[in-house]
Amino acid sequence: MESHSGETVTIGSLEIMLAQPAALPLKWVGQKELIKQVLAAWMVIDEKDVPFNPRLVGKPGVGKTTLGYAAAKQLNRQVYLFQATMDTRPEDLIITPVMGGDGQVKYAASSLVTAMIRGGVCILDEGNRMSEKSWASLAPLLDDRRYAESLITGLTLPAHPDFRFVVTINEDASTYEIPEYIHSRLQPQIFIDFPDREDERLILKENLPFADEDILNYMVDLLQRAHAADEVYSVRDGINMARYALKMMHGTGMSRKEAIQHAILNVLGEEALRYTE
Repeated sequence: MESHSGETVTIGSLEIMLAQPAALPLKWVGQKELIKQVLAAWMVIDEKDVPFNPRLVGKPGVGKTTLGYAAAKQLNRQVYLFQATMDTRPEDLIITPVMGGDGQVKYAASSLVTAMIRGGVCILDEGNRMSEKSWASLAPLLDDRRYAESLITGLTLPAHPDFRFVVTINEDASTYEIPEYIHSRLQPQIFIDFPDREDERLILKENLPFADEDILNYMVDLLQRAHAADEVYSVRDGINMARYALKMMHGTGMSRKEAIQHAILNVLGEEALRYTE
């Protein structure tokens, strides 16, 4: 469900409630070249030029959303996050009617449309979960026309010149295939791979500044072995295992070795034990 700030705008004769920007505790660590690629895709270099709508592709947990958020913050823009699901409807992406406290029908802009109106950045998360019907409603927004149509209100909504769009796509089994005419509008593709050892350790340290070095190094070693074996274990898994191990040590009095073993089993499962020392 969208969260709305109470701020409204009038478009045509309708008052539209706007969504709140996202304020996330996300920081991109390492691989600075990837931020440069996103920012380059968003550049406008001539009055007849338009920004690209890059797609960030990679396995779950490699930081695709964090990358989009960090790039938007470098532009000093408000960020709006839309979580795509297989149930996302076209009207969910644009404007939906809601019942107000006074019993009157009101209209609420999605986070995507709010970004269009305000000149912010929209991150559409996990776009490969969304149906073709929903993607089709965004076709004119993602090409040179840069507008969206609301069938519910009859409004045509032009995007602010500063509006930028990025979609994250998990490199796994998709609920739906993105249609080719949409795929061609989501360019360029920017691939995010697992980080190298040093960057992975920096990410864990950034997220767990209270963790001791032994636990951080243990998790990095495990993840690096798993990456070499083409496992899907991510740095997010490493953070969760390290955090859980620390909690078990403090909460139960387990030894470090016991707590790490317990965390691996309960976060990744028994098959992950093959990557331990």
